[in-house]
Amino acid sequence: MRKLYFLVPGTTGKFGGGGLWAELNTCKLAQQICEAEIVTYRQRESEQAFLADILPDSDPEARGKPNRQSAIFIIGWGFDAPKIITQLSRQNVVYHAHSTNYGFSLPPDVPIITVSRNTMGYWGEKATSSLIYYLPNQISDEFCNLQQTRDIDILVQTRKSSEYLLQQLIPALQDLYRVEIIDSYVRDLAGLFNRSKIYLYDSAEYWATSGVTEGFGLPPLEALACGCQVFSSVNHGLADYLDPGFNCHKIAGYALEYDLKRIKQVLQLSNSEPDSPDSWGEYRSDRLIAKLQVILTEINQFFDEQPHLKTKIENLDSRRIQKLKIQQFWGKLQRKLSPK
Repeated sequence: MRKLYFLVPGTTGKFGGGGLWAELNTCKLAQQICEAEIVTYRQRESEQAFLADILPDSDPEARGKPNRQSAIFIIGWGFDAPKIITQLSRQNVVYHAHSTNYGFSLPPDVPIITVSRNTMGYWGEKATSSLIYYLPNQISDEFCNLQQTRDIDILVQTRKSSEYLLQQLIPALQDLYRVEIIDSYVRDLAGLFNRSKIYLYDSAEYWATSGVTEGFGLPPLEALACGCQVFSSVNHGLADYLDPGFNCHKIAGYALEYDLKRIKQVLQLSNSEPDSPDSWGEYRSDRLIAKLQVILTEINQFFDEQPHLKTKIENLDSRRIQKLKIQQFWGKLQRKLSPK
């Protein structure tokens, strides 16, 4: 197994957030299989290596530096991916795909590990001759149902929430129930989920205006694992695991009054909880480590053989699609004009 270098712009300050935590967690999972470490490339940090310091200046086989035989670089930040891939043109590179719609393409010698089936489907269309894998994000063990009394009726986080949620639904609910609104970092989110009966999450508007997609959407899954009822949007990666009517409820259901009625019904059935924690086993560390072992074995084998492979498969890019459309048009025209 080659050593893995997980590239992130930084690990503190403005770089904090769900994407960073997911990347750090994936690195920890990988460390159970092979050597792996975090490397920053924008912000220098005393506890992390810096990309410019570990890359060979000119000789790709420089002693003591990562090379194709010894290392794989994993990129996770979509906005930075094209520039970093160019910088690492002489190295083995893997793209760890979270959100989509960043507008770039990937060379077929860059395998793709996706965090959701939604993202896998995107790259399955955009990178038809690339290796593509699915490795969902991890639910930490702390997110579990403690079977305790829940003193909060409704929990909501302001970040990524829609105008409808914050300006209409929440004010209406505050007149009727105990509503806890989170607008800053919470150290013990698992504890808060275990105190709450219902968790509200509505990110469709946020991602629509951002221009990219919800890569995974971990908070609703963590809330479900803690036994909390969830009302959520089902955009993008959320559709991987949310199943309205079965393990959650679709928020913004046609009218404010109808949302209020459904929430009231759920609160009246406070003893009824979502699926058991075992339902989320595929997102736990033991299952993910086993899955990652298979993925990394295949990727290492690919990088062993890739320099010797000659008959490359043509990618389904925009130029080829246009060519195929023209061929299809002429084929139909010839069949129509040919004598019966």
